[in-house]
Amino acid sequence: MQPTPIRTTVIGSYPFPGWLEFGSNNLDKFGKADIAEMIDDAVSIAIKDQVDAGLDVITDGEQTRIDFNLSFYGFLKGLQPNHDETRKFGPPAHDQRGKHSIIEPLTAPEGLGAVEEYKRLVRLAPKGPTLKASIPGPYTLSGRMIPDGKIYKDRYEITEALLPLVREEIQRLVDAGCQEITVDEPSMSCYAYKEDTKRFVDIFNRTVAPAVGKSRLSTHLCFGNFKGRPVGFRKLYPMLPDFLDFNVDEIHIEMANREFDELPLLAQFAEKMDVAVGIIDVKNYYIETVEDVKNRIKQVLQYVPAEKLAVAPDCGLSQTARWAAKRKLAAMCQGAKEMRR
Repeated sequence: MQPTPIRTTVIGSYPFPGWLEFGSNNLDKFGKADIAEMIDDAVSIAIKDQVDAGLDVITDGEQTRIDFNLSFYGFLKGLQPNHDETRKFGPPAHDQRGKHSIIEPLTAPEGLGAVEEYKRLVRLAPKGPTLKASIPGPYTLSGRMIPDGKIYKDRYEITEALLPLVREEIQRLVDAGCQEITVDEPSMSCYAYKEDTKRFVDIFNRTVAPAVGKSRLSTHLCFGNFKGRPVGFRKLYPMLPDFLDFNVDEIHIEMANREFDELPLLAQFAEKMDVAVGIIDVKNYYIETVEDVKNRIKQVLQYVPAEKLAVAPDCGLSQTARWAAKRKLAAMCQGAKEMRR
């Protein structure tokens, strides 16, 4: 059961301040102390915005990540950027995201960086909100790596190579005292319609094993949000019934962007786990009102009881302008608060 009925949470990422985008593109002009100060300032701003909105659960906003999963590639040995494989011009789409060639077996000798992010969050956050760490799962993390046919023959072999690296990072988060961990696996929801969903569940459960029963564990399922664009087959039904076997306390499901399509299917998830429903559309610059939020929650309560329900944006907010993210989160939190009465 949710610690708070109709709990308010986020997926992980938060918009960069404009100056941080500038700074991250000009790091050669800064010293180490400057960069450390820049990171602390950015995380402090993300925390403040989330606390001001009234969230029950906050993150560091993933302010040290260029992308929710590609930044982890910087911690991996055995990769090199492959710019030949990315489209450079034209409308934004997922084939413009960075791709990498594998040149040797993958290792992460210094971990994946999520523990350091969490410790910074603990240091900077005020008392009150629950602090959450997020990390991409191995199947999603493998998505921008090109199999060489020799070291790894296909995406599943890359996934198996990454799995112990992610699992070890999760263990380190547990050891650091992290009480809430989200493992992002949107590639699994995007491709459930054509891949072996039982295999997905096996991969996921082996990955998260160190946190089961030791931290509140969740997973985030969406259909893609690079530059605000989906990429997957945007239906829940291919995930069922197998995804009900995910070993998690809570599952995050994108709904607002899909106009609450397949809403009755949430009941099946709620029988097995808590459900964090995306009721804020991060792909749309329409700013939801408090009444919008309350009406959406009322719809969801037909299928998910309040004590098992959390509300969240559909996806991370990194692709949404900060001015809009602040207003959307404030409306979401106020609407949820009023619905608890």
